Amino acid sequence: MTNSTPELTAQYAAQRPSQPFLVLAAVCLAALAMPLSFTGPAVAMPAIAKALGGSPIALNWITNAFMLAFGSCLMAAGALADTYGRKRLFIGGIAGVALSSLALALAPDIVWLDVLRALQGVAGAAAFSGGMATLAQEFDGHARTRAFSLLGTTFGVGLAFGPVLAGTMIDSLGWRSIFLGVAAIAALALVAGLRCVRESRDPGASGLDWPGAISFTAALTLFTYGVLRIPETGWSSRLTLLLLGAALLLLVAFVMIENRVRRPMLDLSLFRYPRFVGVQFLAAAPAYSYVVLQVLLPIRFIGIEGYSAMQAGQMMVALSASMLIVPFIAGMLTRWISAGVISGAGLLICAAGLAWLAQFGPGQPAALLLLPMLTIGFGISLPWGLMDGLAISVVPKERAGMAAGIFSTTRVAGEGVALAIVAAILAALVHTRLRGLTPNPAAAPQMAEAAQRLAMGDMPHALQLLPHASRALLMQSYGDAFHLLLYILAAITVLSAAVVFGFLGSHHAPALRQSQVVVNAEETEVA
Repeated sequence: MTNSTPELTAQYAAQRPSQPFLVLAAVCLAALAMPLSFTGPAVAMPAIAKALGGSPIALNWITNAFMLAFGSCLMAAGALADTYGRKRLFIGGIAGVALSSLALALAPDIVWLDVLRALQGVAGAAAFSGGMATLAQEFDGHARTRAFSLLGTTFGVGLAFGPVLAGTMIDSLGWRSIFLGVAAIAALALVAGLRCVRESRDPGASGLDWPGAISFTAALTLFTYGVLRIPETGWSSRLTLLLLGAALLLLVAFVMIENRVRRPMLDLSLFRYPRFVGVQFLAAAPAYSYVVLQVLLPIRFIGIEGYSAMQAGQMMVALSASMLIVPFIAGMLTRWISAGVISGAGLLICAAGLAWLAQFGPGQPAALLLLPMLTIGFGISLPWGLMDGLAISVVPKERAGMAAGIFSTTRVAGEGVALAIVAAILAALVHTRLRGLTPNPAAAPQMAEAAQRLAMGDMPHALQLLPHASRALLMQSYGDAFHLLLYILAAITVLSAAVVFGFLGSHHAPALRQSQVVVNAEETEVA
């Protein structure tokens, strides 16, 4: 647990550096590197595809490898921090982020890029977990609340302005510069951490549940790979079915392991609380209503509509700018309205924004897209800052650390799975439209790959595969598919809102102070 005994707290306090704000600066810099590591490569995807090539599956792994590695390692990293030292894990993690980012800037091909992105995700999980635990030890009372509030704001700044920064760097210095930028931020965090962070650990920690961690990570990886193969090979592929079957078996094995070990990585008994189940649905909802757009929209703007990377980044600000202020407003509203009701209402607003955005296909004036994107961002910002607090408010106090850890894993790992599923759906929808618009039997073998290329924003390659098709026809196929995809995402978001209202809206959750909303669970999630 991150909360230590009074004796340990006193011992740690005696070791505190004279400038604790440097500890906060180090962890905030590390937190800033995380959203940049996600949004930057999403904006750079078309440029990376042009420079390194690669199959559609390999290109999808640029984002999926990072998200899955990050999400599946969060709970394991928290256990390692408590056992071997929070500073040690933070320093090792942020050093790993810096080194892997430098290596990514030099990646010679798409395979190396994907492997290094997975390593970057593992290192990011270590830095994030170690940093959260370090802040929980370094600050107390209101100072701790303010520290975590600033941390949440830093993460929001990275989400809001990461695409703009990435787009500017790509246009000016090339796509490899975004990884150099992440490496520079991580290096600053490393220097500050080495200078000021003091070591602490939990003497009662029992180590890492290795069988649970391995089975959980392997299940996520195999499932994602299987889903990504479906547009190319279909459901009848033996390898695809084998991957999905193996993922299911590993998930069953994970559940059996966690039910038998003395101190499980994931305490499944928490799912006996209905409201906790509702929180897990809330954790997954932003993946389909917001996070996937952080990847799909830059691909559409750059690869399909022909915007520059900088222009695409500027447009993406409309999607995330609300993150800077709306979560704090939502926190204030919890004095009068249930956090569950606010979250469900936010999801409904987000669904309306998705349906609105669906009305504008490729080629429409950019100004028409901004209001729907602002609506989506506003809607998802309402539950964004409340979700962590809800994760620990719906279970007994003594289970808060584990509850927050499960929630964080569900959210981040679920985002990686959502990216794979949505990419597969978009490719399938594009393929269906192409078959309807170009009923040429001779083009059938190339049509499936062309659909995947279009879904990844690779218009030139799609035109090469279908030489008899015009650019306008391919753009129309993509636009029709994207239109239907947005309606599907809106439907998923409405369903998520209904589940949230059903599980979390009937009882008034404890009101959370404004500054607690963003950070309550982060104080304990690495337990």
